[in-house]
Amino acid sequence: MDKLDLLVTGGILVTASDTAPLDIGIRDGKIALLAPPGLLSPSIATKHIDAGGAYITPGGVDTHVHLEEPPLFGGRGRSSDTFETGTRSAICGGTTTVVAFAPQAKSMPSLLEVLRDCHDRARGNCYSDYGFHMLVGNPSPAVLKEFGPLINEEGVSSLKIYMTYEALQLRDDEILDVLCESRGHGITTMIHAENGDVLNWMTRKLEERGLVDPVYHATSRPQIVETEATGRAVALAELVDAPMLIVHVSSPRAAAVIREAQTRGLPLYAETCPQYLFLTRADMAHPGDNGFEGAKCVCSPPPRDGPEDHDGIWLGLQNGTFTVLSSDHCPFMYNDTEKGKKSIISEKYPRGHFKGIPNGIPGIETRLSLVMSEARITMQKFVEVTSANPAKLYGLYPRKGALLPGVSDADLVIWYPEGQLSGAEGLTLTNEMLHHNVDYTPFEGRKLKNWPRYTILRGEVVWDRDGDGLVGKKGYGEFLKRGKSSLPGPRKAGEFDISQF
Repeated sequence: MDKLDLLVTGGILVTASDTAPLDIGIRDGKIALLAPPGLLSPSIATKHIDAGGAYITPGGVDTHVHLEEPPLFGGRGRSSDTFETGTRSAICGGTTTVVAFAPQAKSMPSLLEVLRDCHDRARGNCYSDYGFHMLVGNPSPAVLKEFGPLINEEGVSSLKIYMTYEALQLRDDEILDVLCESRGHGITTMIHAENGDVLNWMTRKLEERGLVDPVYHATSRPQIVETEATGRAVALAELVDAPMLIVHVSSPRAAAVIREAQTRGLPLYAETCPQYLFLTRADMAHPGDNGFEGAKCVCSPPPRDGPEDHDGIWLGLQNGTFTVLSSDHCPFMYNDTEKGKKSIISEKYPRGHFKGIPNGIPGIETRLSLVMSEARITMQKFVEVTSANPAKLYGLYPRKGALLPGVSDADLVIWYPEGQLSGAEGLTLTNEMLHHNVDYTPFEGRKLKNWPRYTILRGEVVWDRDGDGLVGKKGYGEFLKRGKSSLPGPRKAGEFDISQF
C-alpha cells in the first residue's frame, strides 16, 4: 500500500446514513480508505491523529453566508467580515465549505459582472473552500439570459430572490420569470419569504405611535407576515413546477405550510438557522446600553416568542421539513457608529429605530457546536442538515458532505470525547474565543458540550484547538464550481408549458 498522508484512528465516524467505529486513511486530499479499528498501523501514514473515541463528522457545509457585501438593504450597515475573516471563523468552528452571496442591486445590469467582482474579493483570501449564490435584484431579460452561462460556464448553480426590502424586492411576475428560467437550466432558487408590503404597513403604524425600539423589529414582522409569503412562494413555485428552497424559516406556522406542500410531492425545500432555535423576542428587549443592546439580535425574520416556537422548529429538523440548517451569518459590528448596529443611533433616536438597525447576526463559527450541544437531533440528522443535504442541494455532493473513499474530499471535524472538553459544567461561549471580525456574539454565555478539536480541509489540518489553534493558511481555500442539485427537481420533464392550464 502507498503511504498515507494522514491516518485518523479511534473515532466514531458519523455520516448522514451511518454511525460506526472506523479508521480513516487520507491521501492527496481525498478519503483513501475506511477500515475497521486497529487494522491499520500508524506507521503507514506520514501523520497520525488518535481521535480518542470521539465523533468524527464530515466538514460542515454552510450555504447561507454574507461576506464583504455592499450596503444594499437601505441602511448604512456594511458587513464586518471579509472573505478572509469569515472563512477563518468558519474553519475554527468546523465548517470547511461556505457558499456566500454575490449580490446584484436593481441598478446593476449584469450578474456576470457582479460575480467577477466577488471573485476578485475572495480569490487568494479564503481559509475554507467556497462558492457563490447569485442574489438577483434586477431580473431583466438580459439578466435572465445569463442564467445559462452562470451554471454551465461559471459553476454557479443557485440564486436568491427577495419578497421584501425595497432595494431587492421582486413582484410576483418577476419571481415567476426567475423561477421559470431557473427551472429550465437546473438552477436552485432560494427565496426570502416575508410580505414586504405588509411589513412596510406595520412599520408605519408603529412609527405613528413612536414604537421604534429594537424589540419592535419583531412586532413589525409577526409570523403571519412570514407565513403568508411562504404560502404565496409555494403557490408560485407550484404554478411553474420549479424547485425552491425557502430560506431562514423562523415560524412554526410557515413550517407547517412547507410541510403540507412537501407531503403533496412538491420539490420544496426549507432552511432554518440556530437563531430560531436559541434566541427569542425577549433578547431584542434587552435593557442594556440604554435599551439598545437588543439590536445585537435583530435579524430577519426575527427570533420568535419562546420555547413553543423553538420546539416547532426543532420538530421540523427532526421530521425532515427542514432540509438544511445554515448560519445566515450576516455580521455587523455592534459599537461601530458608521457601519455597524449603532449607525442608527441619533439625537432623534437615542435608542435607535428598528427600521434602520443593520439587519443580521454573526453565527458561522458557532452553528455546529450550538446545535450539537443541544442534542435534540440524532448525530446522523446533525450531519444530514449541516453537511450532506447542503452539499446535495447545491451541487457539491459527494465531493463535499460525504466521506466516500476515492470520491470525497478529506474534510473532517474531529470532536472531543464526551466530557473531555469541559466536564459536566460545559464550555462557556464567549466572543473572545471566536475568530470572526465582530465585537459580539448573540449567543454569549451559552453552555456548549463540545467544540471542534481538529478541522481538516482536503487532508490538511487547518484547526488544532489543543495545539496552535488556527494553523490553516489564507488562500488554501478553493473556489468550487458546482453542478445541479442532486435532490428531486421538477415533477414533470421538459420545459414549462403554459398551455397545460
